[in-house]
Amino acid sequence: MTDLFIFASATAELAENVLPLGITEGGAWLLRNAWIIPLIPALSFVGILFFGKRMPRQGAELGVAAIGIAFVLAVLTGAAWMDHRDNYHGDEVTQAVIAVDHGDAADHGEGHAPEHPSLAVSNTMTWFQVGGMTISVGVLVDGLAVMMLFVVTLVSLLVHIYSTDYVGGDRRYTHYFAFLSLFSASMLTLVISENTLQLLVAWELVGVCSFALIGHWWEEKPNSDAAMKAFLTNRVGDMGLLVGITVLFFSVGSALPDAFGSFSIATTNTLANSGLLSHTALLVSATCLMAAVMSKSGQFFLHTWLPDAMAGPTPVSALIHAATMVVAGVFMIARLYGVFFEGFSIGGSSINLMAVVGGLTTLVGASLAFVQRDIKKVLAYSTISQLGYMVLALGVGAWTAAVFHLFTHAFFKACLFLGSGSVAHAVHSFDMKSDMGGMRKAMPHTYRTFVIGSIALAGLPPLAGFWSKDEILAGTGGWGLFGGTGGNGAYTGMLIMGMVTAALTAAYMTRVIYLTFFGEFRGHGEIHESGPRIVVPLWILAGLAMVAGLFNLPPGFQLVPESMQERFGHYVEPAAAYFPGISHASPSWSLAIFSTLVVMAGAGSAYWYYFIKVEAAAKASGQSLTELSNGPTSRWPLAKMGHNLLENKYYLDHLYTGIIAEGTKGPLARAVYRFNQQVIDRTVDKVGETAVVSGQFVYDKIDQLLVDGAVNTSGRLASEAGGELRKIQSGKVQSYAAILFAAATVLAGILIVIV
Repeated sequence: MTDLFIFASATAELAENVLPLGITEGGAWLLRNAWIIPLIPALSFVGILFFGKRMPRQGAELGVAAIGIAFVLAVLTGAAWMDHRDNYHGDEVTQAVIAVDHGDAADHGEGHAPEHPSLAVSNTMTWFQVGGMTISVGVLVDGLAVMMLFVVTLVSLLVHIYSTDYVGGDRRYTHYFAFLSLFSASMLTLVISENTLQLLVAWELVGVCSFALIGHWWEEKPNSDAAMKAFLTNRVGDMGLLVGITVLFFSVGSALPDAFGSFSIATTNTLANSGLLSHTALLVSATCLMAAVMSKSGQFFLHTWLPDAMAGPTPVSALIHAATMVVAGVFMIARLYGVFFEGFSIGGSSINLMAVVGGLTTLVGASLAFVQRDIKKVLAYSTISQLGYMVLALGVGAWTAAVFHLFTHAFFKACLFLGSGSVAHAVHSFDMKSDMGGMRKAMPHTYRTFVIGSIALAGLPPLAGFWSKDEILAGTGGWGLFGGTGGNGAYTGMLIMGMVTAALTAAYMTRVIYLTFFGEFRGHGEIHESGPRIVVPLWILAGLAMVAGLFNLPPGFQLVPESMQERFGHYVEPAAAYFPGISHASPSWSLAIFSTLVVMAGAGSAYWYYFIKVEAAAKASGQSLTELSNGPTSRWPLAKMGHNLLENKYYLDHLYTGIIAEGTKGPLARAVYRFNQQVIDRTVDKVGETAVVSGQFVYDKIDQLLVDGAVNTSGRLASEAGGELRKIQSGKVQSYAAILFAAATVLAGILIVIV
């Protein structure tokens, strides 16, 4: 990287015009060569495409083996990072620093990094050169990257194994596993990207793979439409990504002496944290990047593609919603957090764009999940809501809580999606109201794992979702009962949104459990439990959903020793100059108890409605019911209006499809056509007609009358003069002599006069 130089010793005194990045080129071999992890599934993609159909299992064995090896390497890389984090004290290896032009902002350049930073490991090489500038490609490995490597490879491995049964006999079985490998490789590349340009390439590869997998059964129009909708919606947000990266590139260049710009993530974050980048530039770039997050991570109001993406195979839905694609936007915020933290002035505030977008998304997703009858769409809207939770947490400065929720959410959401695929595999439908019900006895393993995932999602202790959700709520800093929780501001509004979402989540998951596993079976045929290749991944994910929360127990938790507290934050949160100095909220028992009561109230309300009222009505009528015939929507007009609003998904699809798209294809297209015909074409025709008239005038009056007349007149004069001259040529010598004598006389006279 042209803007970096290496000090020979970390103990050397830093000059005033340099800032430490907190990056080392040393470290364990696995940390320096983490690029091998995405390379293996990428090679698997090529191998399956060329040789898959000739292999005994149509290429699935190659895909499973490749992601299995990648998972083992990710685990070993994680172990290497833990050793690096605990044993590196900033004085054994060389550190990277950036030369900066402090200007008026010299006060901020004292070095944000702690005295003994936990150095991230970077290994780069030249990608290409343009205009004398070198663009690098490589890896940036720290706790965040290592955590994502583990999550992506584990969930992808389980999805691969699950898929061998779920899509067995599919008409494009080999194609499916090829793109599953490329999908995993793209996401793995994204999480270790050293610079924003490399991140952009991986970001787009993830989008391309999701397009291919969502539209896997493209012969059915709804599936191909869903794939196209996902692709186009994400391109809208990607325009913001391009603009944001470009603004950051030139902004960094203005702070670096003798440099045109830089795509380096660490450099960009460090300069932002040190106050050396214009706040206007940071605000503009952060806002543009938020557009990309809104589309990729399904934030309101660019979330509409995500439920439709359920048209793809269920294992793909699990991978998209748990470990790839939709978490890419959350990861990008976490990776470029210095830009967002400074750009949105997150510290010491009570509201900002990111927090508002996240808060609204949590409520929108949770409310829409209530009215779905497709079990996968309930989970899709649940994912939207939980992604909103993560963005909300990042928006209030609770970085570790957001990333921890990403970690725990991956396990219980993958468990729920694969569980929905298991029940759908049995009844050949995803419709809970028409084709499910009473399935807990026939499918005990699916039922138990689904309930575990639901409890974790709802956030009830002691499962994983409780710990990460409670940490987010505490991180808002808005809890004032028995003392505040601290944090980076007083985001009371975000706390209220989070509380309401917690109650809604518990309620709609209670509804799903009742409609799917309780009451009378409303489908057809005989149902049975899924095979081991489906059930075993479910139990692994359910087990992780139970214990993952223990990886980041809050400080001061008396039931465990101090050495077991905040382990996740210790290893994952960066402690270097490229990460902003954020404040951590203090745990609050009163908040934890209150939020748990809120969750129980939400679950209890849904339990009372479905398990008591609906069940009693069903027994009284002798029919299998899914709701009350005289429920709130039939009695209260306001409730009916609210239900219609939810049924129509806040009319956003109508806005995009019915008004914008149809308006563009219909009235706007006709108006443009009319303008083209009546204005542009008429103008062109008028110009042509005028040109014809003008040409005729020029031909008749100027060319024929003047030009040709002048030429003809000169010709006649020449002809007449020639006729007169021909009279002189008589052929008589004495005539010629007389003319000659006369001419000589005239000439002699002229000479005499002149001389």
